[in-house]
Amino acid sequence: MTVEIILECKELTKTFLGFTAVKNVSLQVRQGSIHALIGPNGAGKTTVFNLLTKFLTPSSGTILFCGEDVSHEKPAQIARKGLVRSFQISATFPHLTVLENVRVALQRKAGLATQFWQSDKVLNKLNIRAAELVEAVNLAQYMNTKAVDLSYGRKRALEIATTLALDPKVILLDEPMAGMGHEEIDRVVALIRQAAIGRTVLMVEHNLSVVSNLCDTITVLQRGEIIAEGDYRTVSSDLRVREAYMGSEAAHA
Repeated sequence: MTVEIILECKELTKTFLGFTAVKNVSLQVRQGSIHALIGPNGAGKTTVFNLLTKFLTPSSGTILFCGEDVSHEKPAQIARKGLVRSFQISATFPHLTVLENVRVALQRKAGLATQFWQSDKVLNKLNIRAAELVEAVNLAQYMNTKAVDLSYGRKRALEIATTLALDPKVILLDEPMAGMGHEEIDRVVALIRQAAIGRTVLMVEHNLSVVSNLCDTITVLQRGEIIAEGDYRTVSSDLRVREAYMGSEAAHA
């Protein structure tokens, strides 16, 4: 059986006022996989992510989603096709409950996003699915808690739920572990693994150990270029990766 590539970029390059932040990056993300884009600070990870989600326009190169050239499409157009970026743009409403936040995302999917005059009877039809998504990210006991009162890690879980409400084909996670302690990291890793069932995940991360048991493929960037790619064993034993992470746990693994 042929492995299907759901998201791909070819020779992707981005230059800012003569400075090349990303240079000739070619990437293939397999359907149904969890794929990490990692590297030390300043490696170009976020720039690549912004290019793939069209928050930045490539200086050159091509982006393909489900085999279609989306290089010149806008972020909202790509999101409607099923390429949904979480954490950076899936804002939650702090004074709405967990259930209400997920219901708002479902309203968007159902074309009711701006129809706030709809009766409770109409909106309550979305409650069953909203509750299912809340339970899927282990927030059932916080169903009626306002988002502002959630811990940092549980806010991230809520953001995963609102992203899943949009029924994405590919979920893009921008440093989902940033600012978390070990216990919260373990919780979010489990949620990402659960969210990936039947979907594809591409995540930006700087910590090699976090993705070691989570990701099928790891692409390592340094100074805007890919220096290694493969599973954890392959990239962690690569001398260039060790040098790029010198001073971190990866350099001494």
